Amino acid sequence: MTQGNGDFMIAEKLVLQRQRHLKWRALDRLELALMIICGLLCFGFSLSVTADIVTRVIGRPWLWLQEVTSTLFIYAIFIGTAVATRRNDHLYLTAISESLHGVQRIAVELIIRLVVLGVAFCLIWYGYVNFLRGFGSFRLPSGTPIASLYAIIPISGVLIALFTIEQVVNGLRNGFDHPEPPEDDGTVPMVEGGQHTVVQP
Repeated sequence: MTQGNGDFMIAEKLVLQRQRHLKWRALDRLELALMIICGLLCFGFSLSVTADIVTRVIGRPWLWLQEVTSTLFIYAIFIGTAVATRRNDHLYLTAISESLHGVQRIAVELIIRLVVLGVAFCLIWYGYVNFLRGFGSFRLPSGTPIASLYAIIPISGVLIALFTIEQVVNGLRNGFDHPEPPEDDGTVPMVEGGQHTVVQP
């Protein structure tokens, strides 16, 4: 086995190990479904904005398009926040935690996730309160209760809490400090005449 192939296999093994530690396979399908929903919402948002502009330019505006646009935008934000939480792309301070190791790393990781859980529970509680109050206000021109906008807030909070608990359980079981794959040093492995050589760029 050449050195280049060996390094590649080690890097691939480390990446798979990191993914296995950080995620429950049972939630992978949920994450995928949420990503698809986010894509559809963003596409619908772009389409509705374009249609709104075109109909206004031609002098025949569809007033209900503004309601559709705001709904798609808000739903995309809160679902995207939940997905980003699972992927550690949002509400997560990596610069602090990744510079620590051992007990300090565990303590900081747990504190960060407790803060995220606090945010999630606020979204659940106050989002549900606003959802109930939203039945007393209506959107124009459709007359739809504004609760239709607020419904996604507690749902997003539940998803964020679920994904954060997943990270806490996996972190306590397997540790938060996982080795990263080695960075590419810019060398290009070449095989000539059965011998392995490394070419520097």
